[in-house]
Amino acid sequence: MRLIFLGAPGAGKGTQGEALAKAQNIPHISTGDILRQAVAEGTPLGLLAKSYMDEGELVPDSLIMGLIEGRLEQADAQKGWILDGFPRNLDQAQALNELLQKMKQNYDRVVYFMVSQKILIDRMLERGRKDDNEATVRRRLEVYRERTAPLIQFYRDIDSLEVIDGNADVATVSNSLRQLLEQWLGQN
Repeated sequence: MRLIFLGAPGAGKGTQGEALAKAQNIPHISTGDILRQAVAEGTPLGLLAKSYMDEGELVPDSLIMGLIEGRLEQADAQKGWILDGFPRNLDQAQALNELLQKMKQNYDRVVYFMVSQKILIDRMLERGRKDDNEATVRRRLEVYRERTAPLIQFYRDIDSLEVIDGNADVATVSNSLRQLLEQWLGQN
């Protein structure tokens, strides 16, 4: 099982990805986690990424793709994976498609967790992270809409998109995801 999870910050991708990955015994791959690990380990790509992060800049797509490729080549990712919040833009989606083709892998489905803006804001403010004030949260959602939301149409156009109502509580969303995957697996 190889899945891509899309959704705004606070949509529940990480929570659902971690639970499903554990149940399926496959890795839950988050670019944020990969970046933090590469920086902590002092890998060449991690040190390069840190130089951008220290300047408050976005890590370039080419560097992110190198980290993703390295992660997907690891032994635990050979039988499947869940990409959480990656790709983040159309260029990354196209680069990911090329990378997977080169690696002779493919993703099975893209799951979009659709959540209303009010619920997203409430969830992010409830997390209580020091950088999660209302202005910052609204800006993060604006950036998401500008850069990531076009991916929804991209994956819909190639008939890879499944939509989950992510407005509900964790258990209800988990149940919806499980039903969707059972239905999808039953068709294949």
